[in-house]
Amino acid sequence: MFALLRSVWDEPRPVRGAARLWWDWALVAVLLPVAVLEAVLRPDLSWRAGSVVLAVVLLPLLLVRRSRPLLAAGAAFGVAAVASLVFWGEPDLNTLVFLLLFPFALFRWGSGREAVVGLAVMLGKVGLSVALGFLGAGDAVAGSAVLAAACALGAAARYRGRARARELDQVKLLERERLARDLHDTVAHHVSAMAIRAQAGLATAATRPEAATEALVLIESEASRALTEMRTMVRALRRTDSADLAPSPAIADVALLASPGRPGPEVAVLIEGAADDLPKSVGTAVYRLSQEAVTNARRHARHATRIEVHIDVGGSAVRLRVSDDGDPVTARTTRGHGLIGMEERADLLGGTCAAGPNPGRGWTVTAVLPLTGAAR
Repeated sequence: MFALLRSVWDEPRPVRGAARLWWDWALVAVLLPVAVLEAVLRPDLSWRAGSVVLAVVLLPLLLVRRSRPLLAAGAAFGVAAVASLVFWGEPDLNTLVFLLLFPFALFRWGSGREAVVGLAVMLGKVGLSVALGFLGAGDAVAGSAVLAAACALGAAARYRGRARARELDQVKLLERERLARDLHDTVAHHVSAMAIRAQAGLATAATRPEAATEALVLIESEASRALTEMRTMVRALRRTDSADLAPSPAIADVALLASPGRPGPEVAVLIEGAADDLPKSVGTAVYRLSQEAVTNARRHARHATRIEVHIDVGGSAVRLRVSDDGDPVTARTTRGHGLIGMEERADLLGGTCAAGPNPGRGWTVTAVLPLTGAAR
């Protein structure tokens, strides 16, 4: 039991996003006039002016509930406790139900010790109201249950976010693993050529100066060592699946994605520019991105009849565009694992990848990769 409590106490804060978002301001802007209207229109409301003042004091705390959850929750329930003493009763403004957002935020964004301290403050407020006779036993139990539900929802959202983050990290790691294999195959090709040239130089060493012979020996030794180390690294990364041991695809393999006469949407591939001169890492990345985009379109584009893959090699970058003519769609609220992996691969090569709905019908994936293929 002590170990469990200790682990809760040592729980760190989760990785947070923006301290406040536009809907936080919108929530405050909406609740303020609602509180004023309730105070004006409710005939049975006691302490009208005091209730409005209490709401005005507490509403700005909603803006800091993510960045400072303990401060927001402690201040909110502390001010509510002082208001109970001033009013000598519980404020009965219904708009104050937004106070439940503070325990939710505390367990969603706070650390373990912040949650423990904040929970003690909130239960202290309930206990004070019971001790002073403002709440009966039944109301106290019901209020504590609602408070516990808000805390539980915050904790559930916290661990759901953590699970989602782990999933995204796993997708990125898998994509990095695939890229590492592809880069290994690319570099291994050039290093192998260097080793072959060094061996050829050794074969003709009799007719060359001794310094050249020593340089060739060093080249062969360094190339062999690099190949050994890289193969060891890739064996640790690769799984036993034989498909992982297949040669890395190139940009020419994108044409194999075309599907004339096959069931489902027709896939048309158009490659423009000097595609044969692409670095192997960039060509492999273009194929992987095209393959993932076409697969996603086949799975998710409703009533699509055609998928177009357009690759344009020119200037200092290669541009990829994959679009379908499926039913009109809206922007997705969350990114799928496939798109995350595509963005990760493009980013590692110094490029960009984005996806979104077309103005009319369908969905489009675009990617721009520099021809250098330099990894970040």
